[in-house]
Formats: sequence, C-alpha cells, structure tokens
Amino acid sequence: MKNLIRLILAAVLVNVFTIHASAQTKRLTYCNPLNLDYGYTPFESFSAWGKHRATADPTVTLFKGNYYLFSTNQFGYWWSPDMLNWKFVSRKFVRPYNEVKGDELCAPGTLVLGDTLLVIGSTYNKDFTLWMSTDPTHDTWKAAKDYFQVGAWDPGLFADDDGRVYIYHGSSNTYPMYGQEIDRKTFEPIGPKKEMIKLDWQEHGWERFGENNDNVFLTGFMEGGWMNKHNGKYYLQYAAPGTEGRGYGDGVYVGDKPLGPFTYQKHNPFSYKPGGFAKGAGHGATWADKYGNYWHISTMVVDVKNNFERRIGFWPAGFDKDGVLYSNTAYGDYPHYLSAGKEDHLKSNFTGWMLLNYNKPVQVSSILGAYVPNLAVDEDIKTYWSAKTSNKGEWMKTDLGEVSTVKAIQLNYADQDAAFLGKSLGVYHQYVISSSIDGKTWKTLVDKSKNKTDVPHDYIELKAPAKARYLKITNLHMPTGKFALSGFRVFGKGAGVAPDTVKNMIVLRGNAERRNSWIRWRQTDGAVGYTIYMGTEPDKLYNNIMVYNVNEYYFNGMEKGLPYYFQIEAFNENGISKRTKVIKVE
Repeated sequence: MKNLIRLILAAVLVNVFTIHASAQTKRLTYCNPLNLDYGYTPFESFSAWGKHRATADPTVTLFKGNYYLFSTNQFGYWWSPDMLNWKFVSRKFVRPYNEVKGDELCAPGTLVLGDTLLVIGSTYNKDFTLWMSTDPTHDTWKAAKDYFQVGAWDPGLFADDDGRVYIYHGSSNTYPMYGQEIDRKTFEPIGPKKEMIKLDWQEHGWERFGENNDNVFLTGFMEGGWMNKHNGKYYLQYAAPGTEGRGYGDGVYVGDKPLGPFTYQKHNPFSYKPGGFAKGAGHGATWADKYGNYWHISTMVVDVKNNFERRIGFWPAGFDKDGVLYSNTAYGDYPHYLSAGKEDHLKSNFTGWMLLNYNKPVQVSSILGAYVPNLAVDEDIKTYWSAKTSNKGEWMKTDLGEVSTVKAIQLNYADQDAAFLGKSLGVYHQYVISSSIDGKTWKTLVDKSKNKTDVPHDYIELKAPAKARYLKITNLHMPTGKFALSGFRVFGKGAGVAPDTVKNMIVLRGNAERRNSWIRWRQTDGAVGYTIYMGTEPDKLYNNIMVYNVNEYYFNGMEKGLPYYFQIEAFNENGISKRTKVIKVE
C-alpha cells in the first residue's frame, strides 16, 4: 500500500510539474505587419494622394538583453525585451545644420561596439553626426563623432571579430554598393571606398524593376547594405529591385574577407515574399536573438497613397548546413511563434492557425464611396473598406460561414482621410469585438474600450480559444480619419477538412526568356489559396509565393542559367494539404 501511495504521489507531482512547465514555456505569437505606432510621412509632397503612415528600411540590434528597432523617419525608435512588446523612445537625431530635406534618420545603420550602441542615418554629406548610447532604453544619446566623414546612403555597419570596423553603403540603379574600413577609435575612414557588388539583372530575374519584375522602363536599384559573419564567411546583403514592388527582396553575396571579393549566392533572393496579404521582404537586417536563432526584418509594401507607403515585418532566418543564408517567409503574414529557446528555422514557426474569413460575407454600418465591405476580407493590404465617418458606433460584421475555433485576430487600419504629418504622440484606437454563434446572442471577445495606445495593426491572441461563427468590431475612437480597415483577419481552425493534394502542376519555361516561367495547376475543390515553393536545388525550396483564388502565376524572378525545382500545396480555413512531389524545370 505504501508503494502504491508513493507511485500515485509521484504521478501527481510529475503532472503538476508538467502543467507548471507548460505554463512557463508558452510561446508568444506575433503577426506581420508588425503592430508598431508608425509615424506618418513627414513630407507634404508625399501626401498629395492622402496623408498616411510610412516607414521602411528597418534594422534590429540585440544590445544588453534588449532588441532595438530603428527605421526611416520615425523621430525615434523602439525597444523590446521579447520582440513582441515594443516601446517607443521619442528622439530627434538630425541636427539643424545637417538636416537633409526633412529626413530624420533615413535608412539608419546601427552597430554594437562593446558596451555602446551606435546609430547614424543616411547622407552623402560629411557633416552628419554618429550617435552613441550605453542605455538606449532612454533618450541618453551623445555624439560619438560630430562630423562623420564617410557620407553614406543606406549605411550598414559591421564589426569583425578582430575589432576592425567596416561600412557598406549605396542606393542607386546606376552605381554599385561600396565598402570601406573605419577606424574603431576615431571613426575616420581608412583608405578609399571600394566597389563591392552590383546588380546583374540580365542573369538574375528578380533584380528587374517592377511589380512583377517586368517594368524595365527603369533598371533595378541596389540598396540597403547589411553584413553578417557566419563560420568564417562574410555575407554581404542588399535589397533589389525597388521598394514599390511585391518582389522587393534581399539578396546576398558571400566572401572570405570583409571587403571581398564576393560571390553571388546560388539561392537568391534569400528574403522574398511576393504574395499574401502584405507583400515585400526587402531592405532589412539579419540578427541573432537571445537564443542564437537568426531572424530577418524587412520592408513590406503598401504603395497606395504614395510609392513610399510601407510597413515592417520579420521572418525566421538562418544558415543551413551548407552555409546558405535563407529566410522562411511561408505564411509569413499569418500568426507565428517567437523563439523560446534554440530552434531550427528550416522548420516552420507557423502556428497552423488558418485564416477563417477570406472573402466571406460582410455587413457594415456604412460605406464611403467605392470602399466596399469585402475589401476588408480580400487579403490585400492595398484595398480597404471605409465607413462614412469615424464616429463611435460604426461597425463591421464578418461571417465565418460556420462555427469555428477562433484563436487570434489582426486588425489593419487604413489611413482614409488622415490629417497627420510626421510622428504624432499620444494618439490611440479604441474598439470592441463581439462574437456570436447564431448572429443573435453576442458576447464580448476583445475589449479595447480603455486602450490608450496607437495600434494600427493590432494583433490579439485570445487567452483561450473561442467558438464563433460571427465576429463584429465596433469603433469607439479613431486617432484620425475615417473608420477604415484593410484587413479584419480572423485566425484559428474551421470545422471542415483541409484540401486534397494539388494535381496537374506544370511549369512552362521557354527558351526565349529563361528568367520567366508560367506556373499552372488544376483547381482544388475546397481550396481558397495555394503556396508555391521553389529553389535552385531540390532540397532547398526556401522561397515561396502565396496566391488566393487563382490557378496560375507568372514567375519572373528566376536565375537565367540554373534549373529550378517546384512544389505546391493548397490551403483553406481548415488546414493545409500535403505538398506535391518536387518537379524539375530545366
């Protein structure tokens, strides 16, 4: 009997420990675009089609246990202990005597040197200030160099293991990217700048300018330099072909020395997201988190009220066993897990929570002109529904079609008739989301009636999954403009089954233009969309394209001289199908 009691007690203790450990290690989730209090464009000339939020060209740096996020023209920066909850520090870095046409830290570069974080913005002048801080959780910056002599646009700073410091820079569709050594103590340049890399769009299809890499009235831009060192190799990263297009991505060259020579990585672009709700994955930075896992942050495209209307997203990244740098952007604007320890980013961080309300029925309180209701559920950040007013009580109701399990919601506000320019502090959104099984009896699911923060891409993971068929958001307060949504996105699990495996996929690649292909497949019953995977090796299908409600895609981002390998899978609100077999296209 004593032994039996001991066994029961041991089992109870193990169970209690397991429950406690599970609670301790629950992983945080996030959803792109990141929910930051983005400033509005500071330029009146960029607002001819409407005032709007805008930022781009982000960097993230791990420094003294916190993450620091800088991006273009935010009149400050963010920091976070966990990559989820970001706090804004208001700060004007550009001094009156070196102001560049209203820019405030355009495309900033950062660097950690010992116990100091450095930051500088873009300029071709030689009078810009290089700033330093040992406690950037507060506005405690001072000049490390009053007149930084390099004069770099889109600067990327790098400190090698031997203590030597380098800068990489360039933003042009004519000139290459340059590199130069900098004295670690004086921050003066050492020797002349040297040519590092340049675009070769005749070979690399993704480097051609345009929404679909086919608008060659302009040649592509090379910009956004960034450097990482891994296993003794130097990875010089760059953005191309232009921030306005869905194919904006980041490529990489690899070398044995910090100033080259460099060789084009066979797998490129390594950061790429031409499909889905929010597109684009270019001009960013690659960093390691507290656990040593790599991530890549980059620019996402809106491009409605101005071609520089943009947002920020980040993706799991890493180096594979062959030293290939990659980013995992599959389902990249659906909820993903953040790291809770060391992990393999070739394995997805996707939660598996599917979009429940794509193109489902919608009802609203009012409609402004052609900004019709279903534009808030069409999975396109460029389109949106707008109510006639910003009044308290304007509402939208989305029908999931059947009772489903809701786990998270993302609200993406659109800047309809916004009145702000530049960074506006103290603004906020307030709303309530209710849920219903039958459309008659409602209960509060999310209560933001007392919220006092600016949440333009608010993401809410529910404390517990909820059963619902209908969800209704009611506006209580808008910071500026009409009550308008580009995405009322509901995530979880539907009550049905995932689609079958896609059949009859073909890829047509002619001899006339080797950088282009036409991908087609048979429509799958029950599918709402498809994810196409591709790569230049059968075991490295690291890039993907997500499409909705079509059965074809024109892919113009291929390497001219290489064979390609493809797979495809179908998805709906219930899950994802098995992938097809890999096919090779010469």
